[in-house]
Amino acid sequence: MAVKLDSYRVFCEVAKHQSFSGAAKFLYMTQPAVSQTIMNLEQELGTRLFTRTSKGVNLTTDGQLLYEYASSAVNLIDAGEKKLSESRDLMTGELKIGVGDTISRHYLLPYLEVFHNRFPNIKLKIINRTTMELCNILKSGEIDIALCNLPVKDSALDVKKCIAIHDIFVCGEKYKQLTLSPISLEMISKQPSIFLERKSNSRQYVEKFFALKGIKLQPEIELGSHELLLEFSRFNFGIACVIEEFSQEYLKNGLLYKLKLKEEIPERAIGFCFLKSVPLSSVAGKFVSIVEKG
Repeated sequence: MAVKLDSYRVFCEVAKHQSFSGAAKFLYMTQPAVSQTIMNLEQELGTRLFTRTSKGVNLTTDGQLLYEYASSAVNLIDAGEKKLSESRDLMTGELKIGVGDTISRHYLLPYLEVFHNRFPNIKLKIINRTTMELCNILKSGEIDIALCNLPVKDSALDVKKCIAIHDIFVCGEKYKQLTLSPISLEMISKQPSIFLERKSNSRQYVEKFFALKGIKLQPEIELGSHELLLEFSRFNFGIACVIEEFSQEYLKNGLLYKLKLKEEIPERAIGFCFLKSVPLSSVAGKFVSIVEKG
């Protein structure tokens, strides 16, 4: 197909210039090479494409029919190559990012603003899912990169850490007495607790930590967003497991109180996930570099 495509390019230029020599000059080829290419194409198609005259060449009826399709195809390929070049230069294109609601609101938006201001012609497509779902659609090719709650262990994906985060427990006024002194993990497990739904990476990370200590968590309330965790805790439905870095507004304003644990939950991170087998596009690479530079 690649050889035939080159032949059609030569064919289209001969048709436009109505001359083998004109096409040869435009294509930086020799005239005999152009003539041979057309001859081979005619033999392969089993028809004459040009009639030769003293002034040059004219398309035959079959040649004219072929030219209508071939010129369209070549023009579309040229347009695609131009778009690809523009995309590499960040003049146009699309960036498809997968991210969770909480990370999007508390971490991603400022970087998206910087990127959008620098490259306003790049179309942004943001898909919100859980970390597990994002990894699956990343592998299906629906998104370019995913910004996820780590850890992520998938042999098909590479991971690049961005910032460290800390899982903590918070409470409202009703449970404020729990903040007076460090509390054990066992005591935490006995309190009315509020967690994200089971499929979330954050929930699984904390549950695994408690399980390693021989403690099973049984939340009374499961919610679908970090913001709901904060609000339900503020209204005294129980103690909530939240990300400290994304709860500062509530903590600084005295709406919630942080519980001191005798054994802190190990820090984890937020980071980019992308396919090992596919190089990052120039658009995605530029966005990752913006985030890395802070």
